[in-house]
Amino acid sequence: MPKFSANLSMMFQEVPFPERFAASAKAGFKAVEFMFPYEYSIEELQKVLKTTDQKIVLFNLPAGNWAGGDRGIAVDPARTAEFAAGVAKAAEYAKTLGVPQVNCLVGKKLADVPAAEQRRTMIANLRLAADTMAKIGVKLLVEPLNFRDMPGFTLNTTAQVLEVLAEAGHENIFLQYDVYHAQRMEGELAGILRNNLPKIAHIQIADNPGRHQPGTGEINYRWLLEDFDNAGYKGYVGLEYIPAPDSASSLEWISDYGYSL
Repeated sequence: MPKFSANLSMMFQEVPFPERFAASAKAGFKAVEFMFPYEYSIEELQKVLKTTDQKIVLFNLPAGNWAGGDRGIAVDPARTAEFAAGVAKAAEYAKTLGVPQVNCLVGKKLADVPAAEQRRTMIANLRLAADTMAKIGVKLLVEPLNFRDMPGFTLNTTAQVLEVLAEAGHENIFLQYDVYHAQRMEGELAGILRNNLPKIAHIQIADNPGRHQPGTGEINYRWLLEDFDNAGYKGYVGLEYIPAPDSASSLEWISDYGYSL
């Protein structure tokens, strides 16, 4: 049976972020994930996790100025020091909070920097991050994002990320498989997992169109989640969807599919 984690950046937005841990725990979640922890101190997060008896299974490296349009900075040769500082900060949070993996959003293509230089910078930065995380037993993940929702993003497909992983040549870099993004770019949803299982460390799901919960769109999640189990995937499945109409009722599909939290 899949192990589900609640993505608190997308779910339980009925309450402020610090209260989403308790809200998700009340719904039955023992594991959570989210984009960034850095607005909150490690001590604040430790306190809430102790209160809710939950664990964090994933968050992202710092991704630059998100409000200003950054979606990661790994490709930017002018910001390598900033990237390294972000890696160090993420490592501190992950080690202290017991988080097993962190995701790197590599960023958007830069119009004023040659593509080859962006590529070299990205590979060097990923190796640095992978080395740093390996020393504390944390996996580094890389995620492709579809170009319809995220125009200009550097990595859009599974194949592109796998090429980057091969070029980086580091055993501590893995693929974060977001089924929603894959459906919008390539399909072959079962094949992506079965063909790349050793390199997939985390899965995230949402239906398409709309990015809502399973059962609201075209993806046959009842079949797909069973196939993920049959293929031998043992990691978490993050619910990174926009709940419709609300978080509590958006969870009904879990029992309908024969699963539990």
